[in-house]
Amino acid sequence: MEPIPLMTPYKMGKFDLSHRVVLAPLTRHRSYGNVPQPHAILYYSQRATKGGLLIAEATVVSDTAQGYTDTPGIWTKEHIEAWKPIVDAVHKKGGIFFCQIWHVGRVSHYDYQPNGQAPISSTDKQIPPQTKHDGTVSVYSQPRMLTTDEIPDIVNDFSLAARNAIEAGFDGVEIHGAHGFLIEQFMKDSSNSRTDKYGGSLENRCRFALEVVEAISNEIGPDRVGIRLSPFHRLHGMLRL
Repeated sequence: MEPIPLMTPYKMGKFDLSHRVVLAPLTRHRSYGNVPQPHAILYYSQRATKGGLLIAEATVVSDTAQGYTDTPGIWTKEHIEAWKPIVDAVHKKGGIFFCQIWHVGRVSHYDYQPNGQAPISSTDKQIPPQTKHDGTVSVYSQPRMLTTDEIPDIVNDFSLAARNAIEAGFDGVEIHGAHGFLIEQFMKDSSNSRTDKYGGSLENRCRFALEVVEAISNEIGPDRVGIRLSPFHRLHGMLRL
């Protein structure tokens, strides 16, 4: 029989995958207080195979990065220690495990932000109310546009999160640059009205994403870094590039 392409090996940089079926990041809303829970050991280990790639659920890089209930974090020592047995369980099955690191930007509400402050973004434009598939409507708070001087601190949050992920045992990280979250908010002109070096031209709008990639690559090595993009979707008020 001819080999099934999905089940053939693939060399992903320095990682040797035994097949091409990858567990995509799936937001689970079960990390109470942003701390990954022991039940995730069973969840991920059940989905691990020898030489298979798993990408963890989107994991927030700081206390300003949250926009959903009970999503895991990777910015404190407690988060690192909570992830360790989960990662160990995947490795015992022979799996390769990447952590997706995430900042939602304006896809948030005052309730999720420190001291009830405004969510931060590339813009001060609020996302219009979004109707979900089940007919419910999501309403997001008015964001605050980051100043030029604040942006390096957010880049650093991503870099520290990547370092923490490696300390927790992950093999690498996937930067969440898709689905209308913070990185894409900078990249799309529908959500970037800036007039500084992070706005205007496509080159400028991509600057934040490239700085994040460079900082993380310098921190943990470029062979451990990927980025997820979604240039054509319209989720969370995204309209065009």
